[in-house]
Amino acid sequence: ILIAYFLQESGQEVVVLEANEIASGQTRNTTAKITSQHGLIYHDMIKNIGLKNARIYANANETAICQYKKIITKEGIACHFEELPSFLYSLKEAGIVKLKKEAKAAKSLGFDAEYVRGDKINDLPFGVMGAVRFGGQAQFHPLEFIQQIAEKLTIYEHTNVLEVDEHFVITDRHVVVADNIIFATHYPFPIVPGYYFLRQHQSRSYAIAIEGESVPERLDGMYYGIDRDGLSFRHADGKLIVGGGSHRTGKKMGGFCYLREQIKKYYPNTTEKAYWAAQDCMPHDGIPFIGRFSMKHENWYVATGFQKWGMTTAMVSAMIISAQIVGK
Repeated sequence: ILIAYFLQESGQEVVVLEANEIASGQTRNTTAKITSQHGLIYHDMIKNIGLKNARIYANANETAICQYKKIITKEGIACHFEELPSFLYSLKEAGIVKLKKEAKAAKSLGFDAEYVRGDKINDLPFGVMGAVRFGGQAQFHPLEFIQQIAEKLTIYEHTNVLEVDEHFVITDRHVVVADNIIFATHYPFPIVPGYYFLRQHQSRSYAIAIEGESVPERLDGMYYGIDRDGLSFRHADGKLIVGGGSHRTGKKMGGFCYLREQIKKYYPNTTEKAYWAAQDCMPHDGIPFIGRFSMKHENWYVATGFQKWGMTTAMVSAMIISAQIVGK
């Protein structure tokens, strides 16, 4: 939807083909944190791809946050957009070293980031050993945002794309001819070329929204635990969204059972209002695939491998791909 929005804004004729209904998959099943803090990544990223490339990744995601704010202001969208800091935290002493390294790496990339002692974190239902605070982050309601953005676009829902051959998109009802074709399908369905099924795997994660007397009306930030069994937290319209229990898809793990045990432990006498699960594409090197689909198809583009950070990465994809298509 964001790619289509940018292309249409630049004067292109664009259609979106959707097999089901827009925002009915990953966009709906999210915690909707608009953050460039993508877990414990920047220390390792600098080591693996260098300071320059890590800074490009960081700047792109910081720009994505600004773009959401810009679009929301320009279009007058009411979507519970709220600017908040984002925290990585650990309950373990061993996590302090990791967090301090991450804070140092983040600062070297230009982030408003700092290490925070555990006794300064008061939002969570347990004590933490330490945290990294990223300033200038945000959260919102993605369905409210999408609903208003989509009103400007030409979208064909319940239109299943069966095959794509050069400039021809073959659906279950029609053939669409296009100068450029973008596979923004979460998991790219063409096997050859690209071979994306070999270059990423799927990861399952879970979230539950609760309310009750022991639930804080709001938090001072968004929180993500770096420990193996860590939990994530954000407030949403008087409710608390608790996430966690991630595992590689296909492995038998705790899932909702684990999450409900944690909620019962830390937030007794609360009511479960909603629950959902997401399935994320995890690229082999931790960097999303954004841009040309393959060397063989100059007019094909792809956006996938967002890991668990689809809000900012979707915006980054939209900025990159729309710019490539219009020759910027």
